[in-house]
Amino acid sequence: MSLAGRAAIVGIGHTEFSKESGRTEMRLAVEAVSAALEDAGLSPMDVDGFSTFTMDSNEEIELARNLGCGDISFYSRIHYGGGAACAVIHQAAMAVATGSANVVVAYRALNGRSWRRFGLSIHDKPTAELIHYSWYTPFGLTTPAAWVAMFAQRYMHTYGATSEDLGRVAVAHRAFAATNPGAWFYEKPITLEDHQASRWIVEPLRLLDCCQESDGGVAVVVTSADRARDLRRTPAVISAAAQGSGAGQEEMTSYYRDDLTRLPEVAAVSRQIWSQSGLTPSDIQTAVIYDPFTPFVLLQLEEFGFCGPGEAKDFVRETGIGPGGKLPINTNGGQLGEGYIHGMNGVAEGVRQIRGTSVNQVDGVSNVLVTAGVGVPTSGIILSKE
Repeated sequence: MSLAGRAAIVGIGHTEFSKESGRTEMRLAVEAVSAALEDAGLSPMDVDGFSTFTMDSNEEIELARNLGCGDISFYSRIHYGGGAACAVIHQAAMAVATGSANVVVAYRALNGRSWRRFGLSIHDKPTAELIHYSWYTPFGLTTPAAWVAMFAQRYMHTYGATSEDLGRVAVAHRAFAATNPGAWFYEKPITLEDHQASRWIVEPLRLLDCCQESDGGVAVVVTSADRARDLRRTPAVISAAAQGSGAGQEEMTSYYRDDLTRLPEVAAVSRQIWSQSGLTPSDIQTAVIYDPFTPFVLLQLEEFGFCGPGEAKDFVRETGIGPGGKLPINTNGGQLGEGYIHGMNGVAEGVRQIRGTSVNQVDGVSNVLVTAGVGVPTSGIILSKE
């Protein structure tokens, strides 16, 4: 049974994105879900399913009780941090398509700056899950930036990419953030010179190559495509949804593969979503590319087929991914510019582009690609107009 076109996103909601929310993560989740249900024209009693991240601290039953939901027939959690951003939509769509639930809310709420900072070292977490990091921490590979720098250094060496090439990604995303009132970096664009002047974090990554740490919550409401037609908002039909993991996969440290310049987990998702949807990269008018660090934006452009291996730097420079570019990417500002809610704010922006309500609306949008975390088992979706 094909999932294509069986379900749609009918509601989106979010809190503000900040560095100090002053609220519990449950409060953020309740606010985001309530806003998403209001956006859809539905009530908590309509909800019979939830999908979220294993990292999320808000239990489904606690959230349901706080919202005032009734019986719940479906609940699921996806592992691997940001890799779950589109997988929770995938789960929701499958639940709706199979009749396991009628209305599923996918959510993520976190105090990712004021409580647990995701950019910090993992050396104080000796869990069985993370024991493989003992092979890396003695060499200083203790943070996400350090893990990604290894991939970036090899990619740049192989294909001749430069720090300026990475900077062009950051400049494009911050340009969109600068015109998005909901972005943390609203009215704060940067230049390539600003990027080059920012301090090193782990070479070849500068400060402005790195995403934010944010407090906030985002929720998305999924129901059947048939029911979606009768609800309040223009539905964002889920034309494709997939998860993927590659051979030799580790969490952020898959250094023992044959080629460190490729992302097999992303390639696995890419193959599935183009096959499911019957679309090609040329059918995509705008994309939301998961941007924890600028090098991974380049690699994803290649793995999803917008250009060939090693060609992303030229694609960004010549085709353009910022305002006025031929493939605008992360029109909300992305995680570099708007906020870091583990990619869920990117899903919301994809929906806005389909509805035609983005503050940086792209003309003639019919299909939007949304991607998820990189360096881990990951996921992706294509959202379309009916």
